Amino acid sequence: MPLRVLPRPVHLVNEALAFLLELVAFGVLCWWGFDTGHGPAVHLLLGLGAPAVAIVVWALFAAPKARFPLPMPAVLLVKALVFGASALALWGLGRPVLALVLAVVALVNTALAAVDREALTTSSRAAR
Repeated sequence: MPLRVLPRPVHLVNEALAFLLELVAFGVLCWWGFDTGHGPAVHLLLGLGAPAVAIVVWALFAAPKARFPLPMPAVLLVKALVFGASALALWGLGRPVLALVLAVVALVNTALAAVDREALTTSSRAAR
């Protein structure tokens, strides 16, 4: 059985939190888009476009079953861009405390997941 850094219950909670954070990030981008700009067309374009772009980028490069799997540093960069954009969007919406909370929780969650996955990958390679 592959070794993990995190105990299984912690791993499962961290993975569930990661999924929740992704949904929050996309929702915040949607909220920001509908609140930004002037006129219904701009609101609609940004409100649907910002999260759509983030979702496509995430699915292509950062998701566990990404269409184009990248090395871990590149995946972390994509995640930082999406979570960073969401935190900046919250800041722009006048919610600096929520922006900071989102950024910190996403950072800790992503760091734990990356270390755990790296341990799993390393132990899988060693078993071969």
